[in-house]
Amino acid sequence: MLKTSLSLAFATAALAGVLAAPDAAAGTPSGPYAKFKYCPYTNPDVADGGSCVLNTTRSGMFKIGSTTLPIDKPIVLQGGIKWLSDSPLYAAVGAPTLSAPPAKVPGGLLGIMNPNPNWPGPLWTAFWAIVAVANDVTATMEPVAPAQTNFINALYPPTDGSDPTAVKMAVRVKLQNPFLGDTCYIGSAQNPIVIKLQTGTTAPPPPNLPISGDPGETYTVWTDEPNYIGYIQNDDATLVDNAFAVPAAQGCGNVALGLPILTQVLDALVSGAVNLKVGLPSASGKNTAILTGDTSIASSAYVLASEE
Repeated sequence: MLKTSLSLAFATAALAGVLAAPDAAAGTPSGPYAKFKYCPYTNPDVADGGSCVLNTTRSGMFKIGSTTLPIDKPIVLQGGIKWLSDSPLYAAVGAPTLSAPPAKVPGGLLGIMNPNPNWPGPLWTAFWAIVAVANDVTATMEPVAPAQTNFINALYPPTDGSDPTAVKMAVRVKLQNPFLGDTCYIGSAQNPIVIKLQTGTTAPPPPNLPISGDPGETYTVWTDEPNYIGYIQNDDATLVDNAFAVPAAQGCGNVALGLPILTQVLDALVSGAVNLKVGLPSASGKNTAILTGDTSIASSAYVLASEE
C-alpha cells in the first residue's frame, strides 16, 4: 500500500482513459470492475475521460441539534464523475445514487419528542398508545440535489486556504414512526441540510471546535487483464463537517388519528414537539457529521471495456 503521499501524477495517470480500449457490446462490467455496474459510464460526460465512483461509509455519526445518530449500517454513494477535481456526481443507473438505510434514533419517540400536557386529549392519548407499541423512530437520509465532488481535495487536503470540500451534499432526513406519519422531515428540497465534507481540518463557528478528517490510504488495485491497468482504492478515509446548519422539522403528525382538529394544527403541535426536543432549527456550529469508509475510482473506459 502507498500512503496518501502517492503522487498526484500517479493517481491521475492511473485514472486516465484508455487510448485504444477494446470494443465491447453492451453488457455488464465484469471482473474487478463488476462493482461499478451501476456507474453511468455510457453517459457522454462520464464516458469522455471520466471515472466511476463507489463510496461506502462504514461508520461515523451525525449530530443534529441535541440528537446524535450513529452510523451502524453501510451508506453507499455511487455514480460517475467528469473530473477528479470539481465535478458533479452523475446519477447511478439501475440503483440509488445514495443508499442510506433507515437508522434507529436513540430513545425512539420518547427520545425526540416532549409532548405538551396542554395537547388535546385525543392527541395525548394517541401519543402514549403509540409509545406503548411502537416507540422506535427511524431516520433516513435522502438527497434533494446531485452531490458535488472533488476527489483531489479528498486525497490531498489543500493547505493554501482554498475551498477544502471533498463532497458537498444537500439532503433531508425523514423521521418515521406511526405517530409521526409519512411526511415528517428535517430539511426539504427548498431548505436542505447542506453538508460540506472534507478530509482536512474544519473551521466552524462556535461553540463547535475544529475537528480533523483523514485522507486514509490510497493504492492501486492492479488487474490481470492485459488491456487494463486497474483502479484507485482509498481505504479508511474520514470526512468531516461541523459547520452546517439544520432547519426545523415539519410535516410531522400528519396521520389519521380521528382528531377534531385541523391537519395544520396537528402538524404545528407535533412538529413543534420534535423541534423542541431535538433542538431545531440548529444553527451552524452546533451540528457535526463524521463519516469513515472506503472509495473505489475507476476509469469509465476500463469499466466499459470489461463488459461481457
